Parts: sequence; structure tokens; C-alpha cells
Amino acid sequence: MPLPVAQSSSLNLNFYGLGFGYSEKICSAVGRGRLVIFAARCWCSGFKFSSSRRRRLDCLHPVRAMDDDFGGVSMLDDWGENEAGYVLSSSEGEDSDGEIVLNPISDVDLPGIKDKHGLSDDAFRVTSHRFAMMARDGKKHMVKAGVFLNIGLIAFLGALILLVDLYAWRIVRLPLAPFFLARPFLISIVVASCAGYICVPFLQSLKIYEILKRKGPIWRSLKKRTPTMGGIFFVPAGVMVAKFVVGFSSTKVYAAVIATLAFSGVGLVSDIVRLINNRSYGLALPIKILLEISIGAWFSLWLRTATTISSPYGIKTVVPLPAPVGLVCLGNFYFLLTSFCFVSMGSGVNFTDGLDGLAAGTAAVAFIGMAIAVLPICSDLAVFGSSMAGACVGFLLHNRYKASVFMGDTGSLALGGALASMAACTGMFFPLSIASGIFVIEAISVLLQVSYFYATRRIGGDGRRLFRIAPFHYHLRLIGLKEPVIVACAYVISCALSLVAGYTGLISA
Repeated sequence: MPLPVAQSSSLNLNFYGLGFGYSEKICSAVGRGRLVIFAARCWCSGFKFSSSRRRRLDCLHPVRAMDDDFGGVSMLDDWGENEAGYVLSSSEGEDSDGEIVLNPISDVDLPGIKDKHGLSDDAFRVTSHRFAMMARDGKKHMVKAGVFLNIGLIAFLGALILLVDLYAWRIVRLPLAPFFLARPFLISIVVASCAGYICVPFLQSLKIYEILKRKGPIWRSLKKRTPTMGGIFFVPAGVMVAKFVVGFSSTKVYAAVIATLAFSGVGLVSDIVRLINNRSYGLALPIKILLEISIGAWFSLWLRTATTISSPYGIKTVVPLPAPVGLVCLGNFYFLLTSFCFVSMGSGVNFTDGLDGLAAGTAAVAFIGMAIAVLPICSDLAVFGSSMAGACVGFLLHNRYKASVFMGDTGSLALGGALASMAACTGMFFPLSIASGIFVIEAISVLLQVSYFYATRRIGGDGRRLFRIAPFHYHLRLIGLKEPVIVACAYVISCALSLVAGYTGLISA
């Protein structure tokens, strides 16, 4: 559609009122002073235009826009010292659709649109109003998509758990209580969601906000004033429900709870360091990995020396695999694998926690897959997995798009530690690698990005990147996919992998 263009000031001749500029190449075809806008991937006040056509035609200049609803955070890039333009504003926030006007954002005298291009200010204002309305409609549509994703995920997990409960007596050959997995799952959902309604306003009152990189992805700036450290309420909810249902007689559940809380403690320290130092990261990566290795080594030592823990196969270091492989005794390598599992799972979930609902939803599905896999070996750990899955779903009610809270390192590291402890206590490392496929992909993408960068810098002197940005979900976001689309695809893949992991665990045991 044609769009009137207004030149901002002589201080910056390439910057125009809404961030668009015209060039001789295209204006000669459509008439001077008018600009043809193509569809869709370059940000402009929440609207998008094709970056490929922008580069090819050399007609769209970088957009600079701010949204007062996000505390004046620039949606694209920082304003230069000598730049001027217009800003969209509204007196009543998002619900006010009729009072959006264009206001100059600088002291300099901006030439009138009518004087420069023979156009009226009303036309410019109407066009800007249309852009704002289109952006708001897109936001509301994506919020509805987040709700539908939650409903679909809960329906899938609920149906799967009820199906397993229905045929559990055939799986474990033991009489189990009715709704053996569904009961802790539903209780954890209620407890975690109710705790969120209390803790989220508390985190907001303390101004415990997510701290983002100054040079990170542009769209991440919209999340700047979202509270973090949500793990402090949903992780204890899942742990307490598991202990309430199982009791304190299960040694394996007791060990899994300790490992989960230990990883959550590392994440809590990391979040506190980040808030104190006002930076985008908390503990340095080597320190964080060293602490994770220490917890994994302690867990391995406990597995080796504990006399109250037993294996249905008679040997603690046995890993069950599907036929024709069968049971594999790893010996001392089992304990090295345990430490590696703790580090990889903690880092994998931590890397995945970047989009609204991504880490919590995929973790919930992974916990259900592991609960099914370990059910024949240790039914108490299956209850622990179901309870943690319910806690993730309860947190997801607050973390879906558009998120009102993030889990932070406090939650992401705890989820990784809980998954790793379930595998270490039962030997179900292979089903864990399947159920946690999304976390594995995210961790591998970071390793490939770093390795490729340093390898190319060593060879050619100029480091190159394999992806636009790592982890992989950020790469997908930068190539134009919307958050709900990425999260929906991750949910579908996780659900399929969870079914495969559960079936693999059952036939292996």
C-alpha cells in the first residue's frame, strides 16, 4: 500500500518519521514522495516487512520505534544523539484505540509534511494509526494462540496419564492406587498455579525483572520488565506434592528431591548475582558447570555407597536397553555418565528457557515420558515425575505467551537436575535422551555455534557463525517465525518424543 513519507530533520537525512526512507531507485517507479510497502519481516512498531526485499531495493531504512507500555524501551535499536522523528503514543494504554497521535521526539524543528511533500498531516496520522492497530491485533492473536497451546498441551498430557493409569496394572504387574499418576499431576497444577498468583505480584513489587543483553535480539527488549526467578514457587510445589503422595520412605525420591533442590540453589545464586551486578548473566559459565559437576559427582558417590537403594536387576550400574541389546553393565563408567547427565540436562533446559512457555511445556512433556519409562522399575519415581510435570504446567499458566513471569536459572537448572536424577536412579539414560530431545538440540546448537566460530577464527582469522544466533530457537525467531509457532512446533516434537521414550522404557524394563 502507498505510504506518505516525512523527512525528520537535516541532522539525519536518512531517517524519516516512521523509520522509512525513499530512494531514487524505487521512487522513480511509484512517484516521488510515496513508497510501496511489501510484506513482512522488518520490524516497525510491531509490524514487519521483508528484509530481503529491503536489502535488494535499498529503499527501507532501519526502523526506530518505542512503546510506552514497555517503559520506553526501544523496540529496535538505540536512538542516536543526532536523530529525530515521531513516536506513537496513547493516553490510555493498549485499550485506547482512538487517541493515538504522532509526537515529535526531539527539540529540533521538524519540517511539516505538507511543506515537504504536499501531503496533509492527517494522512500521516491515519497511516500511523493503522500500523498501531495492526500491531495490536497481532498481539491479541498471539495471546490467544498461547492459551490454545496451553489447552492442547494439558489435554494431551491428561489423556496420556489417564491411559497409563488405566493399564498400569499390566505394566508393573502390581496393584496401584486409582489415578496413581493423575492425582499428583492435578494436585501439582493447582498448587503451582495458585502459588504463582501470590508470588508473581510479589516479584513485581520487588522489581526482580529479567535483565537482557544490550545488544541482544531486538524483540527481546519487549520482555525487559517481566519478573524472573519463577522457579522459587513452582519447583517447591512439585517437590512437596511428590513427598506428600509418596511419603518419606522412598530413598530414590528423597535423593531426587535433594538433587533438584541443589540445582535450584545453584540457579538461585546465579539469579541473585545477576540482579546484584545488573547484568544479563549470573554466575560465570565455568563456575556454574563446576557446581553442576560437583552435584553430579556427589550423586554418583551416593549411588555407589548407599545400602538402602537397590536395583531390580541386582546390580546398580546396569542400563536397560531395548532388545536385542538388553541389559548393559557399565561399571564405573555409569557414575561418569551420571555426572555428564546432570551437567547436560541442566544446561539444556537453561538454554531452552528463552521463549514464553518453551522450557516449561517441553519439560512437562519430558517428565511424563520419563514417568512412564521408570514406572516398571520404581513407581515412586514415576509419581515424582508426574508431580514435577504438573508443577511445570501450573507454572505454564503464568509463563505462556505473553509471559507474566520467567523461571530463571532457579527453575531451569532445577528441572534439568530432576530429569537427570530420575535417569540416574533407574539407569533410564536412553529414554531420557529421547524425551529431552528439545533440550539436546538446544545444547548441541550452542556447542556447534561456539566450536564453528573458534574453528573458523583460527583458520581464517575471522570467526563465522553457523546460526544467526544460538540457541536454535533464537535462530528460528530471527528468520521470521513467531514465538507461538516455534513453541507449538516444539510441543508437537516433544509429545512425539515422549511417547517414543515411554515405550522405549517399557520394553527395555
